[in-house]
Amino acid sequence: MRLIIICLLSFLTIPTVLADTKKIDLKVFATDYYNAMVATQAPNATSKELENYLAFLTDDIGHTHLPYVTDDARQPDGKEAMRKGMTFYLGAHTEYNSKLLNVFAFNNSAVAIRYTSNAKGIHPQNKQPLAYSNVMMEVLEIEDGKVAVIRKYHE
Repeated sequence: MRLIIICLLSFLTIPTVLADTKKIDLKVFATDYYNAMVATQAPNATSKELENYLAFLTDDIGHTHLPYVTDDARQPDGKEAMRKGMTFYLGAHTEYNSKLLNVFAFNNSAVAIRYTSNAKGIHPQNKQPLAYSNVMMEVLEIEDGKVAVIRKYHE
């Protein structure tokens, strides 16, 4: 009888232990995400850096970058759309630097990162010089260890 009770209890606790191992450290995840994102902005960025960044995202990623992109609906081709858009600007910067300012974790479902970025470059379409400096906050909604929705805000 004791053996049966022990076996039953172990079946009840094993899923709990396994579920706990799937939890990720959101602060570490956010820092790794930030580093991968920054690498895509470097003057010498290639598709390798882009694919490393995209690996953090779900295939149906939703994305806003207010006021430019306002619809954060998740689309089946969300990652492919981001790949296409980011490839267009890949290598457009002649100078880029960024500093991670804060990481805020919200239970196991969201994390926010706040960072500065300064860039100079040439716009790939109109060939005009570009320069910007801003403070950004990205709120990342996490699902199954990947970013499912990105919301970008300027300070």
